[in-house]
Amino acid sequence: MRKETIVENLNAVGERIVTCCNNCDRNPAEITLLAVSKTRPAEDLRIAYAAGQRHFGENYLQEALEKQEALSDLDIHWHFIGPLQSNKSRAVAERFQWMHTVDRLKIAQRLSSQRPKNLDPLNICLQVNIDGEQSKSGIAPQDLAALAREVVKLPGLSLRGLMAIPAERQGISAQQEPFARLASLLQHLREEFPSETMDTLSMGMSGDMEAAIACGATIVRIGTDIFGARNYSA
Repeated sequence: MRKETIVENLNAVGERIVTCCNNCDRNPAEITLLAVSKTRPAEDLRIAYAAGQRHFGENYLQEALEKQEALSDLDIHWHFIGPLQSNKSRAVAERFQWMHTVDRLKIAQRLSSQRPKNLDPLNICLQVNIDGEQSKSGIAPQDLAALAREVVKLPGLSLRGLMAIPAERQGISAQQEPFARLASLLQHLREEFPSETMDTLSMGMSGDMEAAIACGATIVRIGTDIFGARNYSA
């Protein structure tokens, strides 16, 4: 994609965030824009970085590691946001700052044991299957608290909050419904585990970002509206 287009798109998304925050009485500084860069070439990430973007989300581990090598001169905050097989957890533990898709204790335990002692704790979100879709990963809402009780005990990890990908809905009111449920789940966790660091709701993408922010999102994961339609055949 042309450099000018990526920069223009980043600016447009930033303006959407500001407008939405103004409409729901929130501070735009509370929102982290996570540029979802899966299938995009490293040069596109470099362009976005030069325009001020620092947080990038990757779904595919091998692709992400190749980009990390190509962009090692940049101070990027790397987020892993895809499903992770337990036998590939070490690379995430060693090379990322955030992991958004923890949905079972085994993965958390491996990330904990494999996180290098010289690094800050790995920030993690527990992924909730908020709509109970069989096609999506995530823990069931009723099982969330039990998982959280075990995860908070693990060294090398910082449980920051929750992540979800709701079923697609039309209209902002319908979109807000699952986001409001996720926000309520986080509030219950905060009451059981008081912590200044359990502050994250990773929710909202290009098509439902406004609804997510209105319901308390702190990280919005935006790909298409920054980098354009993805090319999965490349």
